[in-house]
This record gives sequence, structure tokens and C-alpha cells, in this order.
Amino acid sequence: LVLFLSFWSLAEGGKLLVVPQDGSHWLSMRVVLEKLSERGHEIVVVIPEATLLMKSSQSFTIKTYSVPYTQEFVDRYYHSIGEMCFDNPPFLEKVVNLLLNTSELTNMFSSTCRHLLYDEELMKYLQDSKFDAVMMDPVLPCGPIVAEYLSLPSVYFMRGLPCTLDYKATQCPSPYSYVPRTFTSNSDHMTFAERVKNFLVGSSEHLFCYLFYLKYENLASEFLHREVTVLELFSKASVWLMRYDFVFDYPRPIMPNMVYIGGINCEQKKPLSKEFEAMVNASGEHGIVVFSLGSMVSEIPMKKAKEIADALGTVPQTVLWRYTGEAPPNLPKNVKLVKWLPQNDLLAHPKTRAFITHGGSHGVYEGICNAVPMVLMPLFGDQMDNAKRVESRGAGLTLNILEMTSKDISAALKAVINEKKYKENIKRLSDLHLDRPIHPLDLAVHWVEFVMRHKGAPHLRPAAHDLNWIQYHSLDVIAFLLAVVLLSLFISFKCCLFCCRRCCCKKGRTRKATKSKSH
Repeated sequence: LVLFLSFWSLAEGGKLLVVPQDGSHWLSMRVVLEKLSERGHEIVVVIPEATLLMKSSQSFTIKTYSVPYTQEFVDRYYHSIGEMCFDNPPFLEKVVNLLLNTSELTNMFSSTCRHLLYDEELMKYLQDSKFDAVMMDPVLPCGPIVAEYLSLPSVYFMRGLPCTLDYKATQCPSPYSYVPRTFTSNSDHMTFAERVKNFLVGSSEHLFCYLFYLKYENLASEFLHREVTVLELFSKASVWLMRYDFVFDYPRPIMPNMVYIGGINCEQKKPLSKEFEAMVNASGEHGIVVFSLGSMVSEIPMKKAKEIADALGTVPQTVLWRYTGEAPPNLPKNVKLVKWLPQNDLLAHPKTRAFITHGGSHGVYEGICNAVPMVLMPLFGDQMDNAKRVESRGAGLTLNILEMTSKDISAALKAVINEKKYKENIKRLSDLHLDRPIHPLDLAVHWVEFVMRHKGAPHLRPAAHDLNWIQYHSLDVIAFLLAVVLLSLFISFKCCLFCCRRCCCKKGRTRKATKSKSH
């Protein structure tokens, strides 16, 4: 019977193509793929030969393609991103570095995409495999090009796109007045000055994204043999699985094919290993603090590491610090350096008092799920905005990684540990987040299978996609109604003028007739 059910599930399962994005983006997508594999689906994941975190798995088939760089280059590149977070050059030099890094990034990843698209053997295999759908992280839009070429319905799995392209591609309203733009660190309740800043950033987004995605647009047009824009490619998605949640993110309009699955990476607590269990138990009544700046920051400049170590020594809690660099010479006795730690399992432990994090979405959601107040040290990307969201909810405090001192770190850490309001606020957020009819992982799996079964979700696509800019904003209707009003006013004016003239003429004739009779 078990054997029969196994074969039945395989017969019922579909075929899913996956084009993922490396780094932390991969971590939560992998969880979904493993769940889909358990449900009997055949999954093929296409990745470059050199990657940071994307490795082989028993849950799915890996297909690789050659790239013009080595594994050593990838490791060095991602390591350099972590190092740059602690540089503080003059403003002009910072702008130049940003432009150079953006150019290097687009060159590297567009070249990677070109190698995938022009790998004839791999592309023939993908065409012959007859997939039901393609799932991807579209932040670097090679996946959408593949989906368009293979004429497959697509499911996007993502945190967000630059320049709010995700909301533009879905025709979703995104008002400047209360929807903060990325990298502004604004909340949804903005002052006048913040709204001005939000408007200016939002107005300039188009130029930045044009430059960022230009190489992809040219590559897509060349490969598909027709003119195409990145926005057009993005707009073809059937369902957008977005790692947002209104407990953490600000309320805003969304479209029917946008599904929020924030907190998908929050797993059930697993037992700690003997090593970590011993560390936690040894902390006594004071408990522990979990400290991790993410997978891309392996070491910190020694001067900054010493300042952090000084601050950590001022609290009675045991601090478990994920750190692979050279240990600072002033490391206090209550700080334990580890090369890896089971972050979610430690945060779920009742003895955990605080979480020091870089503000990545995975870590923040784990902090919310386990109701642990946070001290946030954002480094790059959307981490500044994530930190602002946590702080605006009263669930943590944010520090500037470049300007913070030992006193700042110590004061922030003591505040979130000792002041009840932080624990109460994060507990309230946790209760709200966990009070849901279905787990985000199950919701994500449902929508992937939905698109596979129905070959897309065209019934969720709004008619706004078929309207031009004038029709969408009803400018033609406004112009027509304005013309009708003006024409009505003109006709009314002319009628009144005509009546006035007739009346005046009659009175003139009457007066003349009266005068002639009197003579």
C-alpha cells in the first residue's frame, strides 16, 4: 500500500523549473522546494557552477551551467561586500564607489545570465522537459527571460525589487504620501520633509532602475528577437510570493496575485546540541544574548571589534557571537565566539533576552516569531529600512554601524533587556504574526501548485495591464468631460448673450416708439 501511494504521488506530481538567486535569498526558497519535493513534485534547479550557498540536494535535481568566473572569485566578492560596510569614505567617493560597484554587479550577473541563455544543450533540455511552471527570484531578471522563452507560467518568490518595480509591474497603487520608498528609512507616518524626500526618491527611481537593468533589457531583446522591457517581463508573472507581513511591514494596497508569506523561514524549535545547551544552561538566571551579523560578514575591523567586545562585557548575560574573524584581545569572559550557531533554535529558547542582528529579513522574522527584542546594526541593502520598521514598532533599537561607540552599544543592549516595553511590544507583534489561518510555507506551496495545475492565474491579472497611461489615469475621460463642461458653458454664455441682446433691442424699439408718439 505504501509503495502504491508513493507511485501515486509521483504520478500526481508536476514538474517545476527553478531559477533561484544566490545568497540569503536562496535560504527560504530552498525550504519551499523541499516541501514541494515531499509532496511528489519533480524539481529541477538551474544554477551557475560557482555559487555562494546554492548546493546539491537530495530533494531536487541540480543543473549547472558554466560562468566566466571561479568559486574563489565568488567567495572573495561576497566577502568584500561585508568589508565595505565598515568603510566610511567622503560622500563623493561613496557615490563613485556605489556607481562602480553597481556597474560591476550588473556586468557580472548579466554575463552569468548570458551564459545560461546561450547554453544550447541546457536550454534544449529545458524545452524538452515540458515543465508545468517556473519558480524564480526575479531580482536579477534572468528567470523572467527564461520563462518568456519557454512560454511557461511563472511564480515569483522574493522580498522585493529595486525601485518598487514589483508594484509597478503588478499595476499596484503605491502613493508617495504614505508608502515609504526603499533606502529612505521613512515610516508610513511621514513629516512634510520626509514626504518631500520620499517624493524625490520615488521620482528618481526610474532612472536608477533604467541604468541597473539596461544590460538585461538589451540581452532579453537580443535573445527573444523582439524589443522588450524589464517591466514588461515582470508583468507576466502569474503569482508573486512576497516575504512581507503587515505585522512587520507597513500597511499598503496590494493586488490579487500578490501573496504575503513573511515569516516563511520561521521553523519549529529543534533541540539544541549538547555544546549549545551547555552554554545556555551555564548562563544562569541572566540568560543569553544571540549576536549575528549574517552570513556575508565573517569578520569586522579590529578597532570596531574591540568596541563591540567592550560593550558586550558590560551586561551580565552570556553572549553567543557568531564570528569567524580574529578574536579581539579584550574579549570578555561572558562572550563566546562560535563559527556557526542555530539561530532560530537559540532565539526560541526561554533564556534568550536579546538579539543583536544586522537587520536582514530572515533574522528579523525569526526575532518576531520568537518574541525576542532586537538591537539592530544594519549594514547594506534593505536592512536600514527593516531596522526602521522594527524601531517604529517599539520592538528594538537601531545603531549606526560606522558611528556607534561602546557606550552606545551597551546602552542599547541594556535598554532592550531591562526595559519592559521592548519585550511587551515584540511579544504583541509575535502574537499578531503567529495568529494566522495557515502557515506561510503551506500558503506558498499551495500557490505554486495552483499555478502548476492551472497553467497560470490569468483570472488574477487586472485589466490595468491593457490600458495605456492616459486611459489608466482617465485623462481622456477628464478631457472629454472638461470639453463637455466648457462647451456647455460656452453655449450657455452665447444663449444668455443672445437673450440680452434681444431684450436690449426690444427696449430700444419701445422707447423710440413712445418718443415718436409724444411728438
